[in-house]
Amino acid sequence: MRFPPSPSSAADLIDSLASQLSSEAHIVVPIANGEPVQLLNELESAADRLTGVRIHQMHALRDRPYLHGAYRGRLEHVSWFLSHVTRPAFRAGGCHFAPANFSEVPQFLLSKKPAAVLAAASPPDRLGYFSLGVSADYVAAMIGLVPFVLEVNESMPRTYGANRLHISEVAGWCEADYDLIEVDPPAVRPADRAIAQLVADRVPDRATIQLGIGSIPSEVANLLKNHEDLGVHTELLSDPVVDLVEAGVVTGIHKSANRGRIVTTFALGSQRLYDFCDRNDAVQFLAVDEVNDPRNIGREPNFVSINATLEVDLFGQCASESIGSSYFSGSGGQADFARGAQYSVGGDGFVVLRSTTGDGRISRITPTLKSGAVVTTMKNTVDNVVTEHGVAELQGRTLAERARALIGVAAPEHRDWLSREADEMGLLNPS
Repeated sequence: MRFPPSPSSAADLIDSLASQLSSEAHIVVPIANGEPVQLLNELESAADRLTGVRIHQMHALRDRPYLHGAYRGRLEHVSWFLSHVTRPAFRAGGCHFAPANFSEVPQFLLSKKPAAVLAAASPPDRLGYFSLGVSADYVAAMIGLVPFVLEVNESMPRTYGANRLHISEVAGWCEADYDLIEVDPPAVRPADRAIAQLVADRVPDRATIQLGIGSIPSEVANLLKNHEDLGVHTELLSDPVVDLVEAGVVTGIHKSANRGRIVTTFALGSQRLYDFCDRNDAVQFLAVDEVNDPRNIGREPNFVSINATLEVDLFGQCASESIGSSYFSGSGGQADFARGAQYSVGGDGFVVLRSTTGDGRISRITPTLKSGAVVTTMKNTVDNVVTEHGVAELQGRTLAERARALIGVAAPEHRDWLSREADEMGLLNPS
């Protein structure tokens, strides 16, 4: 058997890469813990040798000088989903932002003809295969199409799915050993529990579920422990799913595809979650253009999509990525899964939010979205809007019925004002 050759140093790999990068070249880095720490350290160190190189990444977890424009004109960051790190950097003008549905990011990045993918990976197995670990995302769609330079991290779980590369497919690799970043579970408020209960009560046994980011989707999972034979098909795999598996709730035996397996494109949470993913072939990490394709989602009967939003207007439009014109995150896969749930026989899409801001003074159910707010999920796709005061069912409803339903789930102290505004806008007229 031919054993994999010895790795290079991160410095040597980047020295070679930098010498080959043309002006205005594009480099792709995976989401979150898929980021290769040493390789990016060395690339920043080589910035004075570069011209107009752009690094594309979603949801960066580690702060770096180049995110803040330290090497402007030489090495710059393009974020496809803002994180707590890149949000202030973008607002200060340090980096760029590109909006897109998560399912479409691979095609947009491939159209730029990237020079390389720099990614963290698990150590090679006895046959010489690396795994992309907890981040398949958009880079798994580039295997065989773009040169890969890997940083083999001893702490990266070996995962299964369409996320493997053989040593013969890799342009170069180095070794590292650092812990993955863990993300604490979000704080849950009483309103979150009330919202989650309303959603959980509507999830049937044998459903396939998708859980988005935030305290409410996480709490929904915690309330599903008396359900039976649920399946999981989700872009983000988080800790509550581990609890459901250990409770015997998630079996996936009634899924139409990947029967008996959890399907995801990246995992982010605690070390317990990463240990759960390690060498667990019941979890399949697939490229996001497959996981988030609404047509694939819609093939699962009784598909339930659960995503959080920031603001909903009386037409049913959801602003989930900006507060007014100030960007907060990105489109992610919310619209992908909302559309997929529409295609599913017996499917349900839930958009969840607290009815007011923390002090109760501002309603998050509004007559119109704030000036400059970005619509993430359009009114025709939104199915159910859930607050702690109830569920507003929107699909197939008239504008008047939509407005009344949404006013009905607003905080009681804001309903009279919303009704007056709706009347002045002509939304409550029979026409």
